[in-house]
Amino acid sequence: LHPAFSNLFVQTEILQDRRAIICTRRPRSQGEESPWMFHLMVVHEAEADEVSFETDRSRFIGRTRTAMAPVALIDKAALSGCSGSVLDPIAAIRYCITLEPGQTVLLDMVTGVAESRDGALGLVEKYQDRHLSDRVFDLAWTHCQVVLRQLNASDADAQLYSRLASSIIYANHAMRADTELLIQNRRGQSGLWGYSISGDLPIVLLNISDETNIDLVRQLVQAHAYWRMKGVAVDLVIWNEEHAGYRQRLHDQIMGLIASGIEASVIDRPGGIFVRSSEQISGEDRILFQSVARAVITDNQGSLAEQLEHRSQARPRQPRLVPSRPPQDDAVFKQPLRGDLILSNGQGGFTADGREYVMTLAPGQATPAPWVNVLANPLFGTVISESGVAYSWVENAHEFRLTPWYNDPVTDSGGEAIYLRDEESGQVWSPCPLPAPPSSPYTIRHGFGYSVFESRSDGICAELWVYVAMDAAVKFSVLKIRNESGRIRKLSATGYVEW
Repeated sequence: LHPAFSNLFVQTEILQDRRAIICTRRPRSQGEESPWMFHLMVVHEAEADEVSFETDRSRFIGRTRTAMAPVALIDKAALSGCSGSVLDPIAAIRYCITLEPGQTVLLDMVTGVAESRDGALGLVEKYQDRHLSDRVFDLAWTHCQVVLRQLNASDADAQLYSRLASSIIYANHAMRADTELLIQNRRGQSGLWGYSISGDLPIVLLNISDETNIDLVRQLVQAHAYWRMKGVAVDLVIWNEEHAGYRQRLHDQIMGLIASGIEASVIDRPGGIFVRSSEQISGEDRILFQSVARAVITDNQGSLAEQLEHRSQARPRQPRLVPSRPPQDDAVFKQPLRGDLILSNGQGGFTADGREYVMTLAPGQATPAPWVNVLANPLFGTVISESGVAYSWVENAHEFRLTPWYNDPVTDSGGEAIYLRDEESGQVWSPCPLPAPPSSPYTIRHGFGYSVFESRSDGICAELWVYVAMDAAVKFSVLKIRNESGRIRKLSATGYVEW
C-alpha cells in the first residue's frame, strides 16, 4: 500500500499509567483483523520527574526538519500527548529524570506486536518487570547459539554472514559488479524468468570454476541458511563455470553440499538456491545477472572473509577544503512580505494579476505543508516544492521516476539539489530553502510553468529559475548569482541528482 494512504487507518492510544503507547490499523473490510503494536518505556532505579508522549510525527520532527534534529528536542515543552487518528503516526515517549553524581539508571525500551488489544496490554504489563526484560536477552542469546549449532557455524561465521547481509539489504557498490559492466546491461527483470528466478528478492551471485574452492560454496550455502532463519529472504545463484564433460564433478559436489543440509528443500524455489551452468547462460543474461546482484562473489579472489575485507576497505578521501579566510560577517538581509498580494496569509499570497503565488520565508521558517508546483509537458515533468525539493519523471509520474520521490510532507526530502560554496571561507548554502539554508530569508514564486527562488547570503544574491521544455524531455535549472559584497568572491556551484 501507499505509505501515506496506509497511515490514514492507524489509530494510536496512550496508556499514561503504564508508560506505553499502543496502536492498530482500522480494518478496511468485515472480517479483517489487524494486529496491535505497543511501545513501552520503563525507568528502573529512579523516579521520573515528568513523562510525556507523542504519536504525531509532524509534531515531533517539525516541518522541513529531520530525525537528526527534531523540533521536539529543541522545544522545552513536553511532548504534546496527541493520539487517535493521526495522519503520520509514530510512538515516542520521553522521561525526564534527575541523575545524581555516580548514580546509574536503567531504561527499558520495548517494542512488540500482538494479535489483539488484550494481548498487547498483557505484554505491556509483563515487561514492566525488569527481570523479564533481562530474561529476553538471555533467551535471545540462547536461541542464537541453538541456530549456530544447527548450522554447524561459529560466532565468527555469524558475524561474517551478517556483514554480507548488510550489503544485501542496503546495496553496497563495493560488493556489486563494476560500473563498466552495469552500463552494458540492456535487459530487465523479465530476463531472469527463464531461469526460474523472479527478481523480486535480492540476489547473491557466486561464480565458481575450480573444485578446490568448494569451501566457498559451503560458506555461501551456510550463509543462506543463516539469513533464512533470521528472516532475510535472498536468492542465492551459483554459477558453475566448469566446462561440461562426461563427469560433472563440480556440479555433483555443489548439489551434494546443498542436499546434505537444511537448504535441500529450497532448491529452485523463491528465496532459495539456484544452481546454473554458465554454459547455458547467454552473454546478455550474464551481464543481467551481474547487474542485478547485490553481491557478486568469485572463487578467484580468496575466501569470503578476504573478499569482504578487501572490498570494504575505505576509499582514499579527497582532501578537505581548508578555508583561506574566516567567514565574513554579513548583515542579515531582511526580505519584507510584499504588500500587494491577494489573499495574503502572512507567508504568501497571489499577485494582483493572479499569475504567481509568492511566498517569503524567514530563516528557519517553513510553510505548514509543502506548496508544490507541477511543471510538465506530455513527455516529461517535475514536481517542485517551496523548499526547492523536487523529483522528475518521464512519460509516467508513478512508473518512470528519474529521481526519487519520498512523499514525506514533514521532512520534504528529495533527490535533487544545488549547492553554492565560498571557496575561500568554506561556507556552503543552497539557493533554495533546502537542503542547506543560510541565515537569510527566501522569496519563492510559483508561476504557470516555472518556479523562482530568490535569496541573498553573505552578499551573494541568487536567483534560480526552474522550468521544463515545452516539447522535449528536458528540465532546466537556471541559476543567476550576483556579487553585492563589495569584494572579489571565488564561488563554486554544485548540482546533485540522485538516480
